[in-house]
Amino acid sequence: MARFHPSTIAVLLLWSCGAAAIAPDGAAAAEPPALAKQVEIRRTQYGVPHITGESLAAAAFGFGYCQGEDHLLNIMRGILGVRGKLAETFGPGDDGKNIESDFFNRQFRVYSRAVESYHTLSRDYRDMLAGFASGLNYYVALHRDGLPAWIPEVNEHDMAAYGVAGVMRFAFNRNNILKDFLRDQGVKTTLYHDQPDDTMMGSNMWALAPSRSQSGHAMLMGNPHQPWQPVSTYYEAHLIVPGRMNFYGSTFIGRPILTSGWNEHLGWSHTVNAPDLEEIYEVDLDPARPDHYLFDGGSVPLESEQVTVAIRSGDDLTLRKRTFWHAPLGPVVHRTDTKAYILRNATYENLRPYEQWLRMTQTKDLAEFRQAIEMNLLPMFNICYADHAGNIFYLWNGTVPDLPHAAHREQPVHAARTADVWTRIHTTAELPQLLNPEGGYVQNCNSPPYLTNLRAALDPANFPAHFGANDLSLRTQHSLRLIDHDQKLSLDDVIRLKHSPRMLLADRVKEDLIAAVRATGASADVETGLAVLHAWDNTVAANSRGGTLFAAWWDRYYDKTRETFATPWNAAEPLSTPRGLADEPRAVRAFLTAVDDTLTAFGTLDVTWGEAHRIRKGKVDLPASGGPSLTGCFRVLEFKADRDRKMVANSGDSFVFAVEFSDPPRAFTNVAYSQSDVPESPYFADQAPLFSANRLKPAAFTDAEIRAQLVKTYRPGEE
Repeated sequence: MARFHPSTIAVLLLWSCGAAAIAPDGAAAAEPPALAKQVEIRRTQYGVPHITGESLAAAAFGFGYCQGEDHLLNIMRGILGVRGKLAETFGPGDDGKNIESDFFNRQFRVYSRAVESYHTLSRDYRDMLAGFASGLNYYVALHRDGLPAWIPEVNEHDMAAYGVAGVMRFAFNRNNILKDFLRDQGVKTTLYHDQPDDTMMGSNMWALAPSRSQSGHAMLMGNPHQPWQPVSTYYEAHLIVPGRMNFYGSTFIGRPILTSGWNEHLGWSHTVNAPDLEEIYEVDLDPARPDHYLFDGGSVPLESEQVTVAIRSGDDLTLRKRTFWHAPLGPVVHRTDTKAYILRNATYENLRPYEQWLRMTQTKDLAEFRQAIEMNLLPMFNICYADHAGNIFYLWNGTVPDLPHAAHREQPVHAARTADVWTRIHTTAELPQLLNPEGGYVQNCNSPPYLTNLRAALDPANFPAHFGANDLSLRTQHSLRLIDHDQKLSLDDVIRLKHSPRMLLADRVKEDLIAAVRATGASADVETGLAVLHAWDNTVAANSRGGTLFAAWWDRYYDKTRETFATPWNAAEPLSTPRGLADEPRAVRAFLTAVDDTLTAFGTLDVTWGEAHRIRKGKVDLPASGGPSLTGCFRVLEFKADRDRKMVANSGDSFVFAVEFSDPPRAFTNVAYSQSDVPESPYFADQAPLFSANRLKPAAFTDAEIRAQLVKTYRPGEE
């Protein structure tokens, strides 16, 4: 067991069923907690932990301990966030962001709702939450001397709230309706932050049937995209509880449940979708009774809550107070003298999504998997599924309200009675889905569900209007071009195609851009730039020349408030529209600026993509291959200019996996930013060379594979 100074830490004296009792300062260290003795951690190459526990609580204890080794500071900062304690701990933050975050979490009762509803969670999920918290606490106790003083002790309520907050990040204020509504009301606030644009981030996934596989086994590819900074969110692991679980995949840091991946029978991946999860309802205040509103013929009270946020400045704390209001329908987001505006969100009372993910990891066949997803607790996220029996399945998933009115994302809906508001969630059977379609594939890259498979198109007219209109992004079109054919693919083919370097946007507008610039007359530098574009192979491969100039032009031309293409996307030409330039004069001006800026930054217009676009972490500085989602790249990377003007990847491809459901499954993975956030860790940047080279590492799933890649074996506290 690792030695530590007993006078400087809180020592764990008693552990029972994952709960810890903490000794006062100065107490002597006890024996390792019971759960620590019930778990074995095997770290394989690149730091992947394979955690075997005697129970779900023990496996979660080991999982919490491992995540403490690799991501402790970011997890603990996140926990302080859901407690509403960021400003008290770290000060106001840039532009008061910590203050606004604390008020947001307090207004929408992220922590208190998790505590109040904790008893409604299943026993095995509660065991995992408690075990995970205990594993984090044990890691902190053993390493307290080297950790910041602000690191808190955590409990199962913290972990439940942290999971709720993580799902809310995607599903709450999904369409930015809060900010848009308050702007229209003339209210200035930074409290309701924007959700990211899915078209600029997103994810990719495929499931291929045995008819499309050279081996005769179904295959699955998952490729979520998330920001790399300030927190590298995905964590790869393998959780084993004999007779209960044997699942390999990833989750966001700070969670005890893996949310995508595979077991020996089946697997799935997710992409973000955009279901309409919320409405703002306008109710009339009761003129005869202050702080009541008129509803269903009666007068319903509003509940007020005064929230105080402490703000640190050096050794001093100041207090800031705000009053928030709540109604039985949901939180009140705005009031006037006569009206109250209530946000009714399908995620607000749903605190069990990770319980459904737990059930999904334990399923053994399609019937069990469908039973798990029919719990309908995941508020959003498309699902692509494949299994050992050869089934493939796609679901546009979500806890989607069955609206009794048209969707009103821009204006509130007036409500005077229950019949005016949504009270029912669509069942899973009512959502768009495909099982074993013609063509042997399903795919999704964040586009609407209707053209998941071109040979088995779904008719939008068969679904409610609030499910959304049909559309295909350039990235989705790229995906379909890669797999909508009759060729039989190997797992190696799937990995190769996943790393396709093509920039589909160039196929649609490059020649029009060249012609438009040439027609205006050009300087020598501009003529050189046109020659570079003409010779360019329309890819963002690291050694490709021309993409850097084209991407610089696009950054200056694209404006989401203006028409971009001469021919917009239409369902009659799903893989050849949009195309052409809607505003050639603006495109020409943008190109002239891009030429000057590219020369200034790189000294030449034919700089290779990899020289200009880099993967940098710690001492690693490698060429990147991949480009922005909006340009139709399937190998997605977004970039930010560094001090030397080179473009450094800061989001995009995160956890990538490809698995073939042979017996046993054969799989390959990569975590773009590597397994650990600790700069001194050997796993801080060791996967970057693989990522730069468009390679995946073999995943160790069986005991033989784990032994072949084994780096070390230990119990928590004994490494």
